[in-house]
Amino acid sequence: MADQKIERYQDSDLYRIRHSSAHIMAQAILEMFPEAKYTIGPPIENGFYYDFDLPRTLTPEDLEKIEKRMRQIIAGQYDFKRQVVSADEARQIFKNQPYKLELIEGLEKGGLDEYGNPLDVKPEISIYQQDSFVDLCRGPHVENTKQINPSAIKLMNVSGAYWRGDEHNPMLQRIYGTAWHTKQELDAYLQQLEEAKKRDHRKLGKDLEIFIFDEEVGPGLPLWLPHGGVMIEELEKLAKEMEFKAGYERVRTPHLTKEDLFRRSGHLPYYAESMYPPMELEGVKYYVKPMNCPFHHKIFGSRPRSYRELPLRLAEYGTCYRYEKSGELFGLMRVRSLQMNDAHIYCSEEQFEQEFLSVIDMYQEYFKLFNIDRYVMRLSTHHKRGLGKKYVDNERLWLKTEDMVRQAMSNGNVPFVEVADEAAFYGPKIDVQIWSAIGREFTLATNQVDFAQPDRFDLRFINKEGQEETPLCIHRAPLSTHERMVGFLIEHYAGNFPVWLAPEQVRVIPITDAHQEYVAGLAKRLHDLNIRASADLASERMNAKIRNAQLMKVPYILVVGNKEMENNSVALRKRDGSRQDDLPIEQFITLVQERINTRSAEL
Repeated sequence: MADQKIERYQDSDLYRIRHSSAHIMAQAILEMFPEAKYTIGPPIENGFYYDFDLPRTLTPEDLEKIEKRMRQIIAGQYDFKRQVVSADEARQIFKNQPYKLELIEGLEKGGLDEYGNPLDVKPEISIYQQDSFVDLCRGPHVENTKQINPSAIKLMNVSGAYWRGDEHNPMLQRIYGTAWHTKQELDAYLQQLEEAKKRDHRKLGKDLEIFIFDEEVGPGLPLWLPHGGVMIEELEKLAKEMEFKAGYERVRTPHLTKEDLFRRSGHLPYYAESMYPPMELEGVKYYVKPMNCPFHHKIFGSRPRSYRELPLRLAEYGTCYRYEKSGELFGLMRVRSLQMNDAHIYCSEEQFEQEFLSVIDMYQEYFKLFNIDRYVMRLSTHHKRGLGKKYVDNERLWLKTEDMVRQAMSNGNVPFVEVADEAAFYGPKIDVQIWSAIGREFTLATNQVDFAQPDRFDLRFINKEGQEETPLCIHRAPLSTHERMVGFLIEHYAGNFPVWLAPEQVRVIPITDAHQEYVAGLAKRLHDLNIRASADLASERMNAKIRNAQLMKVPYILVVGNKEMENNSVALRKRDGSRQDDLPIEQFITLVQERINTRSAEL
């Protein structure tokens, strides 16, 4: 289970090493800035961070000094000593640290953790001390600093972070670091980061002219350039073909609606913080839609339904708008405008398992197509403490539908892990975590059960016994959103897309100006065959044109001179560096069409 995996990490040596390294870093920073205010410093995947309120912005040179001092502290072989204290004792210890005092108040009065989240059990208040540094902390830590390898730690960077993630709170400086058992592990991790930089979808997306952001348009609102438009069209074409075969029907819905629709669906108030504020016209409040489901419910309920129509599968690539906090926006991965591979399946309880597993099968077909071989199906369930606030208040249906999902996954022999308190407000869900070719993790697809909204919208069908029955609803998005899917694919392929997905599939290059007319005609012929081809007729030299095509990661570069014109052939240069001279044009056309039509990953 995922929560068991987290627990194993928290009990691991590496977790203790990283947690302890965060404290050692805090000690070094407080020695450099005695007036600093410190907040929290948890271990995270691959490292740790600590947030500080400092008198000035840190520089790269500061990080070098801090890192040097950390190694000296480690060499001192100091014990990590734990002590349980009362709230009053803790307040005295941290009397000059306002952020710590706020944490202490939360622990004492509300049983809140360091992020302001409620705890199941009111915790004891404990402190840890190594050398001269004391911190409010639950632990765990290493027993002694000598258990940390000083050559296997590194401070990575500094970024801004709001206190407790709330943009209304003070902006702090977050210092990230990483720590490993050995220097070899550290070096391997740093090498992986370098490879990740080369594949960063934000950089490649701009270089390959796929998308941009513009401040006048607004943060989190991508503008798709023609190359990006091509990729979106190809993904949508793929989804439509898959969904047509699976019996989906396509619908379209507006971008905004009256406030009452979202009150009925339950998105107000459960989802209000992620919605754009309303606009008021003629005394009526309208919201831009954060999701398509209430509209699809209206379509289902537009006329009486019979059990013979079920399962009814309604699909739409609808554009939605969600107000993600500024600090959480990240390229195409976290945006405010998103086009979702959305569908809602209305079915009876008896049909649920087959429909749910059919969605899982669709996921796996996509994974094979995109060569995604590392993924985890994650069952997200509710938590009792969130009923009526974070989740629909119906414990019986929560337990029933969660068990239905477990049963379906088990019967389908689909491995899954389970994570509590991560469900949608209306029901449990399977989230799909995938890893790109460089090991970066993404939450891509989702398969959600909804036991609440069909009843809210009075959705009914007449069953075999002639009685009214409320359908279950499955919300699913196997290809996520265009934004997140394209971002993932850019990094997964490092921009070297399969031929069928490549924005530009063929570029034809003349050796001299004398060959331009022929090259233009060849490019048009390919274009007329629905092959995305262009002719480079610029004034640059041939080698420069070849280099430009390689930088744009065009799968096929065709070079044409006198010999090729005479033989009705081309000199083919593939993106992978291989070449084939004097290739008959007809043979090349057959090759590229086969690669496109089969959506092959091969060149």
